[in-house]
Amino acid sequence: MENSSPIEQEVEHLFRHEWGKLVAVLTKLFGPQNLQLAEDVVQDTLLKAFNNWKINGLPQNPSAWLFTVARNKAVDVLRQQKRKEEFSKSIAALLQSEYTLVPTIQDIINTNSIEDDQLRMMFVCCHPSLSTEAQVALILKTLCGFSVAEITKAFVTGYDTIEKRLYRAKQSFRENNVQFELPSAAELNSRLDNVLMAVYLLFNEGYNSTQHNNLIRTDLMQEAIRLCELICRSSIVSHSGAHALMALIYFTASRNESRLDADGNILLLQQQDRSKWNITLIQNGIHHLEASAAGETISKYHLEAGIAYEHAKAENYKATNWENILQCYNLLCKLYPSPVVELNRAIVISELYGPADGIKAIEAITQLSSLKKYYLLPATLGELYLQLQQFDKARHYFLEAIALTHAASEKKLLQQKIMQCCS
Repeated sequence: MENSSPIEQEVEHLFRHEWGKLVAVLTKLFGPQNLQLAEDVVQDTLLKAFNNWKINGLPQNPSAWLFTVARNKAVDVLRQQKRKEEFSKSIAALLQSEYTLVPTIQDIINTNSIEDDQLRMMFVCCHPSLSTEAQVALILKTLCGFSVAEITKAFVTGYDTIEKRLYRAKQSFRENNVQFELPSAAELNSRLDNVLMAVYLLFNEGYNSTQHNNLIRTDLMQEAIRLCELICRSSIVSHSGAHALMALIYFTASRNESRLDADGNILLLQQQDRSKWNITLIQNGIHHLEASAAGETISKYHLEAGIAYEHAKAENYKATNWENILQCYNLLCKLYPSPVVELNRAIVISELYGPADGIKAIEAITQLSSLKKYYLLPATLGELYLQLQQFDKARHYFLEAIALTHAASEKKLLQQKIMQCCS
């Protein structure tokens, strides 16, 4: 929204910050089986905000305004519903009488229990009746305000696929009569992996936006930090993986101020001014990395945080300990294999042994065809062939990468790489 009005910018900002909070409290009221109804009420609330504020200007407390409107809309919805027993079981009886209806809704839709409601919502979204992919997509949609297009990019898959996952997830909530409650302690930890994955994808979209004019979405990054800190503070789940993810997020976010030049061009790691890296965020990362060592297992976030730490502690690009980073990637490939991890490992191999060995490592990737829509595959091949001075091949891959990315800043970088092939 580069050319949007202040009201439009404010609504977009609030959409990201308040969407998940409102959906969580309304789902507590309506029940997960009526998740679509909760989302519809939030959508109507934001639409009313846009229309009202466009005429009257921003209220003194926009967040409180949204909660008041959402509360009033919820009252109207419940008054119109004849079968109130179909809503949350724990409060169904209180919704039957006009005397208790409004006080009950006012008590539920308030800002005092937002963190508890959002934490509960995260684990509700990870109900075992849903596939892993559906669980993560649902968190991104309901708690993080992701569009279907943004989720599509995060999963490197098709738009229709994500729409179907979300539809089936909501249908499963209805069929299984899922309630807005936390599962047993043992089941909580089994669901935690997918909760962390959703926060991880949220942060990634903020760090390297796929659907926005701005490469860096600080609003999404801040929301990911907030949700991850919420998990780290919780007394009901294992914290080791959450601390590792928090460390990874802080180490990565510390580079934000150095990632673009004055003209908005992307600066790759070797070009960045490390004096602009945020020392406070790096120290926060170290704190969480140390806290993550208390667990008995090594998650993928431990290994990725270890990689990010090696970059954070290096005084300059040449001082990077690529051997340690390769060891982390070797463990990732062994414990948590994926074509994207193998691609990143191939880049490290090229740093250690040269571009030709990097290309060989890419060609050896398991299920390489699954990356055919992932722009970083041809972009990486283009860079390696450029280093080998095989300019025709490099140009071919850069053009292929341009066709696969929607980000203007990435297209601009790739165009600059193509110019290098012609010089």
